[in-house]
Amino acid sequence: MSRGSSVCAVREGPEGNLLGRRSARRPSPTAGVLAAVALVLACTAAVYPLKQITAVASLGVVYLLGVVVVSAFWGLWLGLLTSLLSAAAFNFFHLPPVGRFTIADGRNWVALVAFFVAAVATSTVSERARMRTLEAEARRVEADLTAEMAQLLLGRTEVPDALALIGRRLAVLFELPSASIELTEVAPDARRQAIPLMAGARRLGTLLVPADLPPRVTERLRHRVVPALSAMLGMVLDRERLIAETVATEGLRRSEAVKTAVLRAVSHDLRSPVTAMIAAGSAVRAPGLAPGERDDLGRLVEEEGARLARLIDDLLDLSKLEAHTVAPRLAECSLEEVIDSALATQPGNAAVDVRIDAALAPVRADFVQIERALANLIENATRYSNGEPVIVRARPVGDRAIIRVIDRGPGIADADQDRIFEPFYRAGDGAGDKHPGSGLGLAIAKGFVEANGGRIWVESVPGQGATFVVELPAATGERQ
Repeated sequence: MSRGSSVCAVREGPEGNLLGRRSARRPSPTAGVLAAVALVLACTAAVYPLKQITAVASLGVVYLLGVVVVSAFWGLWLGLLTSLLSAAAFNFFHLPPVGRFTIADGRNWVALVAFFVAAVATSTVSERARMRTLEAEARRVEADLTAEMAQLLLGRTEVPDALALIGRRLAVLFELPSASIELTEVAPDARRQAIPLMAGARRLGTLLVPADLPPRVTERLRHRVVPALSAMLGMVLDRERLIAETVATEGLRRSEAVKTAVLRAVSHDLRSPVTAMIAAGSAVRAPGLAPGERDDLGRLVEEEGARLARLIDDLLDLSKLEAHTVAPRLAECSLEEVIDSALATQPGNAAVDVRIDAALAPVRADFVQIERALANLIENATRYSNGEPVIVRARPVGDRAIIRVIDRGPGIADADQDRIFEPFYRAGDGAGDKHPGSGLGLAIAKGFVEANGGRIWVESVPGQGATFVVELPAATGERQ
């Protein structure tokens, strides 16, 4: 994962806001003034019929309804304006003398002052209630944002993907033109301000937002969002570091196991032919050696030398396969020729029954690599066939070619079938002594087949032999 890559997000439409809507803005002041006037007029009209059943001085409470509504939606200042308009309307239309802004009765002065004080108090209380509601909504949205960030960061494999989505959430939530999160330290400039993401004294990254944000938005980002984002990002980066260390440790363990297996192969499989060659070479120099014996010893040296050369080739091929440096030279080639070439590498006493379907089309593969893979499969089958002929069958299946290498040996146990393609693995505890081999042939065969776009697997019932199946793309079909 790249630690220095920039993850940017631009503002989305409403459909992108999965965190909850931003706290509602106040309607326009013009609409508030019109609403105040309308409510004052409505309350004034409502007082006329009520004057028939109660004293007019007590009806100022009717105007409090308009004051509460305006304060709740437009805030304190328009609420106070509504209070003044209500007091003026109450005085002009209902307190004697009607039609003038004078009051004849001192008791009505008391009623008017009491109404105005109550209206102001109502406006103040309504504004505070409104602000608390908006604050609670903001806290709820921030809590949703925190939960969303946790889900994205803790539930995704790649941190940049999660940060990209978080950037979009922030842009929508705070109505920003853009937002970006980088996992490096970035200096602010004229267009953007940089808010550091810290975990203690450790710098995790930088949140970049436009430089011209209102101070209240910047403060909300710094004190409400950044601490939670920093804490979760720190945990995720620590988790990734631990995972990387675990993978590295597992890689070292597997490397150590491979090294041990290689040393075991070197100590046994390489030493055996070398020892035989040294002994034969010493015996050739013995006096009085008959010509026939000299020929036998020379043949032994040749066979063991060829065995040693094959083992060295296997080790070199395995190292290339595990380093992913095997580049097949794909070309159209005849499977009949590939199989014939593979048979030519087998010992002279190997018995193989080959049948190739006449409809089999050429395959698209590297001739040398597929020849080596089939040669290893045939050699393996011969080793376990108990002297019975090995059967090789090839036929087309759709746009693929299927090759089966069948032996009549003891078969392979279910527990071993998943591991026989591993390097240096030999099925059974004592199989290696009875059927000598390096344990590399099947691993190399699998590597070469898969490098050429094919598949290989085994089908076996213990006691009834084993069938190794190779599937390769035909030259006329698309490679999969």
